[in-house]
Amino acid sequence: MISVIVLFFIVRFIGQKINARTPEGGINESMYVDINGTKQWISIYGEDINNPVLLYLHGGPGTSTSTYDYAFTRKWADVYTVVTWDQRNCGKSYSEEQNDVVITYNLMMTDGVEMTEFILKYLGKDKLTLLGHSWGTVYGANLALEYPQYYDCFIGTGQFVNLHDNEVTFKEAAKTWVGDDEEGKKLIDRLTIDDFSLDYFDARNTLMSKYGYDIFADGTDYNLVLTQILNPYYSISEFISFMNSDSSQYMNFVNTEEFAKFWITDRNVYRIPYYNINGDKDYQTNYILAQEYFDTVEAPFKKMYIMKDTTHGLLESKSNEFSEILHEIYEIEKERDR
Repeated sequence: MISVIVLFFIVRFIGQKINARTPEGGINESMYVDINGTKQWISIYGEDINNPVLLYLHGGPGTSTSTYDYAFTRKWADVYTVVTWDQRNCGKSYSEEQNDVVITYNLMMTDGVEMTEFILKYLGKDKLTLLGHSWGTVYGANLALEYPQYYDCFIGTGQFVNLHDNEVTFKEAAKTWVGDDEEGKKLIDRLTIDDFSLDYFDARNTLMSKYGYDIFADGTDYNLVLTQILNPYYSISEFISFMNSDSSQYMNFVNTEEFAKFWITDRNVYRIPYYNINGDKDYQTNYILAQEYFDTVEAPFKKMYIMKDTTHGLLESKSNEFSEILHEIYEIEKERDR
């Protein structure tokens, strides 16, 4: 047992040292930034400091991916300087002192624009690319709609549009999966639309897992456990803190009119290019609703990518394919700027 523990720490030490290296001519930094009265954590990684900047917005709300997201975001780092951000009071930005703060639309939007302004100033850029996943798509869409002067394009993956419609559509889809399965029917009975409790999401997640549509239904194309062990940004104590953080603040937010202000059903006029990358088996954020919304979007340029046989976890399950699409978007935007 002692030998296993020693080996674990040796492997972790070496892996962290490798992942903490800065590419020649590039950047590899992490820091806490003063944003809207709080300390919020970001990492910055890129192979060429002169590349355009991309800000990755994680999902949730309140579900940071910083324990492992460097594994897929670094696949974009040859053409982008990638900034990952743990939004307020989650991941490495978590603090018990913030748990009583009421999350509002204006609070999150102020966070977003302040972080954007900091990144642009810190990296000496005029604009950046916004890439959001899940909740991050509607968060990013709102930032793009309200502050287009700061962004060169918006990329939504696992595009979220409207929670009410999303859940009504999910429930109808789940009924077709369940058929005559009595256990599945009991789970569907727990789906009380517009009363989004822990029990609701437990039943929802169980349905997706049971019938093959959950976020990791396709597995991952890298070793998720090893990725977390070799994470250069996390100490052991920070992992423990991450596991013990309280997410009730965001659960309360989801059931408010403030969260509904982020819905984009009737807001579809963008002053910057609009891209979507969605899985055709994504029922977490319904890909059909995303397509219907995309069809109404007015933008200087827009393009939809559909990843076949892919659920909501496309960043983890098919990170290489996703990276290829992102490189194509980079080339499109590069050509458009000429």
